Amino acid sequence: MRRVLVSCLIGLSIAGPARAEPQPRNVVLFIADGLRDGLVSAATTPAMDGLMKAGVRFTNTHSLFPTFTMPNATAMATGHMLGDTGQFGNTIYTAFPVPGAGESLTPFLESDPVLGDVDAHFAGNYLNEETILRAAHAQGLSTASIGKLGPSLVFDHTGRSGQDSVLVDDSTGRAGGIPLSEDLRARLAATGLPLQAPTRGANGQSGTAEVPGTLAANVEQQAYFTDVATKAVLPLFKARGKPFVLVYWSRDPDGTQHNQGDSLGRLVPGINGLTSLAAIRNADSNLAALLAALKAQGLAESTDVIVTSDHGFSTISKESATSFAASQTYRGVPKGQLPPGFLAVDLAHDLGLSLFDPDAKGAKLGPDAFPSRANGLIGTDPAKPAVVVAANGGSDLVYLPEGDRALAQRVVEVLARQDYVSGLFVSAALGPIPGTLPLAAIALDGSALTPMPAIVVNFRSFSTGCADPTTCGVEVSDTGLQQGQGMHGSFSRADTRNVMGAMGPSFRAGLRSPVPASNADLGKTIAQLLGLTIPGKGQLVGRVLTESLANGSTPTFARAELRSEPDATGQVTVLAYQTVGETRYFDAAGYPSRTLGLDVPALPAAAEAH
Repeated sequence: MRRVLVSCLIGLSIAGPARAEPQPRNVVLFIADGLRDGLVSAATTPAMDGLMKAGVRFTNTHSLFPTFTMPNATAMATGHMLGDTGQFGNTIYTAFPVPGAGESLTPFLESDPVLGDVDAHFAGNYLNEETILRAAHAQGLSTASIGKLGPSLVFDHTGRSGQDSVLVDDSTGRAGGIPLSEDLRARLAATGLPLQAPTRGANGQSGTAEVPGTLAANVEQQAYFTDVATKAVLPLFKARGKPFVLVYWSRDPDGTQHNQGDSLGRLVPGINGLTSLAAIRNADSNLAALLAALKAQGLAESTDVIVTSDHGFSTISKESATSFAASQTYRGVPKGQLPPGFLAVDLAHDLGLSLFDPDAKGAKLGPDAFPSRANGLIGTDPAKPAVVVAANGGSDLVYLPEGDRALAQRVVEVLARQDYVSGLFVSAALGPIPGTLPLAAIALDGSALTPMPAIVVNFRSFSTGCADPTTCGVEVSDTGLQQGQGMHGSFSRADTRNVMGAMGPSFRAGLRSPVPASNADLGKTIAQLLGLTIPGKGQLVGRVLTESLANGSTPTFARAELRSEPDATGQVTVLAYQTVGETRYFDAAGYPSRTLGLDVPALPAAAEAH
């Protein structure tokens, strides 16, 4: 492979001397799951826009690839990239049957019981790194994580008693949920809040190929989480008189964009309909309530507030002219469209092997069936699969449990022929394969305890032609959701471009920072703001965002490109990235002309304006 510099170093001035070691402050981290940077404005998100105008708006932002929720949650929580945390997707291959996931080998990890099972199997801490909340609690700070099931627990997933961090999510008050401490129960009772979190209600309805999904944002559930944070947790922390860190994970707009029923079967408006916009406003209202509570309780002047999103978002396409699966007939799947699990179906067909469903006790699938959750075990025996597919959405993970190099070459050849594939990344243990880049190139080869994928498959993406292509991206998705609904996970710039901003006593005022920044950087920056020293086991880490801090230095950065050797047909995988020192930021990757961001120029300054 060869590296080609796309542009020269971009020099930025040094803004004053390095800052002194900070004193611990309060920190609030607010995550608007799935919010696209191009939709943050004074009209759409007044609270976020106001915060970023008063403080810092990062204009060159990056979600970690694969651009899913759980991977990016672990990056924020630990400051490490995915090769160290082993959170390669929302769904991974664990190589053992997970009880909380119905004995599946490919569990979906947005679940409190599943996270507990996976922790127990991998030496008590499947991430193999300490989180900022665990370290903060050990140092005597008050800690809380509230919101969406799965990512909120990741911030203190090993402390499941409820006595250390306050942990409140969808499962609170239900079987499998994390218990509430007595002091929090008393606070909730005093404010008239129930001890059980409400469900998503109508917002949780995803619809079918014939029935549109939800037309409602996740208002009721998030109002409860916001009330817990503002009426119970913040007063409790203030009464303790100690520094604190509070994480608030807003499911909106992600959950609504996934399930929205505004555009069934259509790419336009896709995820840009009225329901998605209502979800964005819902998340912004939650942030506004938190900011108002901090001010009302006299905590605003001593609290740094950081806003981010875990990833961007795209509209789902289910179209392919090359897929065997798309040529078949399945119940509930529109004729000619890709069914859930199409990657597993296509691999099994082209390899001449049987397909089994890991989420249905390893049941063998006939020619008219697809996997229930899109995951697949491929081979002759589901207990000893030759190939495992962990389906995630805009990208899939392929595992080869026996590490068979010849099989890896065959799998790559099968995948490279599909029009829905745009770029392949392969474990170095399988040797160099033309047309692919190594997992190490995208920080997926590190000290992780969980099994490392053999191949990561990125799916094709494009835009529908709006002024800011990252707000109208489309991607082929391996999912049970429908064409026209929402997904993420690809190496499209629509998915890697997330939202980042900050305001508070530690941050500069009125800064628009063009320096690359990522969710892993937030983990490192929050640790410094809290005065935490967290020894790392892995070396794939983010950096402290010094350019955003009062009296901090502003580093230089560069843009670069990495290209694979061509395969037999001339196909190459291209990676566009940026660097700050030794830290890499991944813009987009895939086959030229098949990934949004590889063939779309950088946004002009006008498109970045508030």
